[in-house]
Amino acid sequence: MNQKAQINFLVIILFQSVLVCQSIPFFDANKAYEYIVKQCEMGPRYPSSIGHQNFSKYLKDFLSSKKADTLIVYDHLVDHPYLDKDITLYNFLLRYNLNLSNRIMLMAHWDTREIADKDPNPENHNKPILGANDGASGTAVLMVLAEIIENNTLDNIGIDLLFIDGEDMGRSGDTENYCIGTTAFCEVIPDPIPNYAICIDMVADKNPIFPIEYFSYIQAPFIVNEIWSLANELGYDEFQKIFQGPIYDDHRALFLHSGIPAIDIIDFDYPYWHTLDDIPENCSDKGLKIVGDVLCEYIYRKDYENK
Repeated sequence: MNQKAQINFLVIILFQSVLVCQSIPFFDANKAYEYIVKQCEMGPRYPSSIGHQNFSKYLKDFLSSKKADTLIVYDHLVDHPYLDKDITLYNFLLRYNLNLSNRIMLMAHWDTREIADKDPNPENHNKPILGANDGASGTAVLMVLAEIIENNTLDNIGIDLLFIDGEDMGRSGDTENYCIGTTAFCEVIPDPIPNYAICIDMVADKNPIFPIEYFSYIQAPFIVNEIWSLANELGYDEFQKIFQGPIYDDHRALFLHSGIPAIDIIDFDYPYWHTLDDIPENCSDKGLKIVGDVLCEYIYRKDYENK
C-alpha cells in the first residue's frame, strides 16, 4: 500500500470511528439511581405483595408510554414454591424493530426477595428485603435504556427489553425454584426470537466488580469476549477477565429452557445481598454508569456495524 492509500485508509477508519462515537447516546446514571429509589419507595416487591402490585402497574404504564413496536405483558399463574397458594408473575417484553431478525435481548429481574435469609440478624430472616441492588438496579438500567432508544432510533438491529418477575423465590440449594419467571417466559417466547441475551443483575454496588460468570462463558463466549473487551476499551477495568461462579441466574434458565445463548453481568461481592440492608443508601450510580455506558456503546455500535 502506497503512502497516499495508507492516508486514505486511515481517514476512512477515523471517519467511521467518529461516526460511531457521535452515535452513542449519553447514559444518565443519576436517573437510573432515581429509578432505584422510586422502586424502593413502593416497598418490597415479592410476588403477591402490595409493592409488587404497585410497581407492576407503574412499570406497565412506564413501558406503555415508550415508542416501541409492541409491549407484551405476560401474566403467569403459578404455584408458590413453598406456600400453599397461587401467585401471579408479570413479565414485560418491550420490542423494537420487529421487522428485523438480527436481535439482542437485554433482561433484568424486577421482583425482590421475600426473605432476608443472609441477614446477620437471624430475627430478620423471614422479613422481605427492599432489593435496591438485587432487583431494582438492573430494572433501573433497562428503564433508562428504554428512554434512550425512544429518543435515539436503532435502524439496523432489533432490541428486546425483558423485565422478569419471579427470579428470587428459591431457597439455598434449591435452584429449581429460582428464575421461575424466566422459565415461564421460555414457554411463550414470541417470534422473532433474539439471537442472544444479556442479563444484568446487582450492578449498583458502591465498589462494583464484574468478573466473567462461568455459565456465561460456557453458553456464549463470543458475547463475553465482546462485552468485556469493549468495557476495557472504554477504560472500565471493573470488568475483570477472571472467572467466578457459576451462578444460576436468569441467563442460565433462559439458555436451559430455550437454547438462547445468554450471559450475566453481575457483581458477586455486594455485602448486603439478601439482607435488610440492601437499600438505596448502600448503592451508588457508579456501577449503573459503567454498565449503562457499556451497554449503550455495545448496542449502538452493533446498529452501526449492521448498516
